[in-house]
Amino acid sequence: MSFKHVIELYDVLDSIHVKGKTVKDYLEQIEGDGSIHVQTVEGEKGSTDFVKVMIPGVNGKSSGGNAPTLGIIGRLGGLGARPERIGFVSDGDGALSAMSVAAKLLDMTKKGDKLNGDVLITTHICPKAPTLPHEPVPFMDSPVDIFTMNQYEVSEEMDAILSIDTTKGNLITNHKGFAITPTVKEGYILRVSDDLLQMYIQSAGILPVTMPITMQDITPYGNGIYHINSILQPSIATTSPVVGVAITTQTTVAGCGTGATHLSDVEQVVRFAIEVAKGYGENKCSFYDPEEFARLENLYGKMSHLQKQGK
Repeated sequence: MSFKHVIELYDVLDSIHVKGKTVKDYLEQIEGDGSIHVQTVEGEKGSTDFVKVMIPGVNGKSSGGNAPTLGIIGRLGGLGARPERIGFVSDGDGALSAMSVAAKLLDMTKKGDKLNGDVLITTHICPKAPTLPHEPVPFMDSPVDIFTMNQYEVSEEMDAILSIDTTKGNLITNHKGFAITPTVKEGYILRVSDDLLQMYIQSAGILPVTMPITMQDITPYGNGIYHINSILQPSIATTSPVVGVAITTQTTVAGCGTGATHLSDVEQVVRFAIEVAKGYGENKCSFYDPEEFARLENLYGKMSHLQKQGK
């Protein structure tokens, strides 16, 4: 049951004193099969702890196998906006989701249920992040820039990536729960994966909800162009396909808003991500059609220049 880990990790993360080591200690007490690494990185606006959890698969590349590796990134600015705001902020849902996935997978391995492929889960832990002006509601900022985040959260080992991010500060997707984006690969916005839509239906028990994205959203931060949020910033640092898993609400909620985390929605995302991990490692869940992508590039050329800052 993933809800247990969501509740326990929310309690762990909802603290001004939480560090990467705090999360590592929680995960290690599960005593599952996996490795957990923490690295503290200093930025211009403070420091944060990057956490990386590797869950080896039965036929995973880490043990000499050939099953593909799924990357799961908990994307956020920070867990808290202290001292400006007291408590766990809405923006922290990405880290909560990712670490809950890690906890559940570790627990599964302890009970004898191992996935076929490796799963690599990353996020960062920062209870004192700054905020940033943004319309229609303020953004959470971060002690480190987006390129540093990608350096520590995006890995060449990831053959496909789910990027989980709170995405409530908009008027685009008016649904309480979660939504998935089209697949993004090397500057192309591809069609929504049919396999992921089926995983959504299976795990959420409702018709799938998707979030529209634009060319602006898949360009790097810092170019002066509006982005819905950072959910697809991992796509600028990899050639692997990336899909955003957006935790959403019916109304506009600021990322720095407190008391705005709905654990039932987070738990839905955790189950969805785990089901995707099962299917992806068994080559039964595709993020995109390689032949169609190759034809797109043959017809229209590469779009990888959109992964760069531009002129």
